[in-house]
Amino acid sequence: MKLVILFGPQAVGKMTVGQELERITPLKLFHNHMTIELVSPFFSYSTAPGKRLVRQFRQAIFEEVAKSDLPGLIFTFVWALDLEDDWNYIREIRELFESNGAETFFVELEANVEERLVRNRSPHRLAHKPTKRDITFSENDLVKTMEKHRLNSFEGEFDLENYIRINNSNLSPEQVAVIVKERFQL
Repeated sequence: MKLVILFGPQAVGKMTVGQELERITPLKLFHNHMTIELVSPFFSYSTAPGKRLVRQFRQAIFEEVAKSDLPGLIFTFVWALDLEDDWNYIREIRELFESNGAETFFVELEANVEERLVRNRSPHRLAHKPTKRDITFSENDLVKTMEKHRLNSFEGEFDLENYIRINNSNLSPEQVAVIVKERFQL
């Protein structure tokens, strides 16, 4: 089994790249908004009940997939690299999968903020993420989150064999997926 953790800031293209990667590999995509959108009709993700439910649903899926005979999972995540809790969360997911024999791959995406703001309004994104349809809110959240947290790594921060950082400002999701597939032989 393979676990691909696809991370980067909001609207960098994680879900879309994940969809392309799912299309060209046997891996299944579990993008972070699948659980956020499930919970949001009841509780905003910004609330304690919303965060708790999202985490519980994700954990249940991780546990079942990790012990299944599926070939692997692509998980997308906005990783605040300045928060110890986020590092711990990723470590827990990685340990769960690796304790069940999986190999973990880290794919970090980066793009300039101007490109991310354009992507934030894309019909494809809005079709899959109803909570992003309030464009004013979502753009403000994108900028504020970027100002508050470090969403891309420092040079050399990830000294892992199974890690790649891709600036996809000028690459299509298909191109990025092929790079990832070839780099990690997925």
